[in-house]
Amino acid sequence: MNKREWFGEWFNSPYYHVLYNERDEREAHQFIDNLIKKLKPKEDAHFLDVACGRGRHAIYLNSKGFDVTGIDLSEQNLVTARESGNERLHFYQHDMREVFREHYFDFAVNLFTSFGYFDSREEDIKAIKAITRGLKPGGYFLIDFLNPYVVINDLVEAETKIIDGIKFNISRKFDGEFILKDIVLNNRGDIQYFQEKVRAIRRVDFLDYFQEAGLKVKEIFGNYNLKKYKSEKSERLIFLTQL
Repeated sequence: MNKREWFGEWFNSPYYHVLYNERDEREAHQFIDNLIKKLKPKEDAHFLDVACGRGRHAIYLNSKGFDVTGIDLSEQNLVTARESGNERLHFYQHDMREVFREHYFDFAVNLFTSFGYFDSREEDIKAIKAITRGLKPGGYFLIDFLNPYVVINDLVEAETKIIDGIKFNISRKFDGEFILKDIVLNNRGDIQYFQEKVRAIRRVDFLDYFQEAGLKVKEIFGNYNLKKYKSEKSERLIFLTQL
């Protein structure tokens, strides 16, 4: 694994969690509630949360009675997530490009734009195929991604945030392939630089990925209330697929 990949460094940094300390827990819980109502999983269903971060979705899914496994590349994230672990909630350090467990899960989810970080289309497809290999026949894979059309059109080129005394100078641009966010932070004279890099994967690209992985697209949603996706207006690009 390439240790210089940006996400391995940035997601392990304590500054990542400072910058994103206002993640909306209520919205995350509402999304999970809507998914449960839509998917109607059985009580003994097994969920895989891919790129689970600190586990906010996995922990809430588990609180609903389901067996949940969370995987993430960042050991720093997992230290926090494991504090909530139990006999039906487990967290492991794992690269989504590699198969975690074959033909075991009823549902796999990849939430809150935890995809599109890799340098090549081939790596994207490898990840989708690895996740698919973890599903039982007939299992579902749901991926929640940003809507690239809206994000690019509404891109805020520069802003400054001061959080806990730390100054974050943030600039954004679209280079034709990736949405780039450059972050220069100043923590009382300690200046550090990070970059977020997310491929602007369009709907048609995802459709190609799913076809290569043997997944069938069941529905495409445009927000966490599971309303129909509209390319020029929707907040999110959410695919429900089935093996």
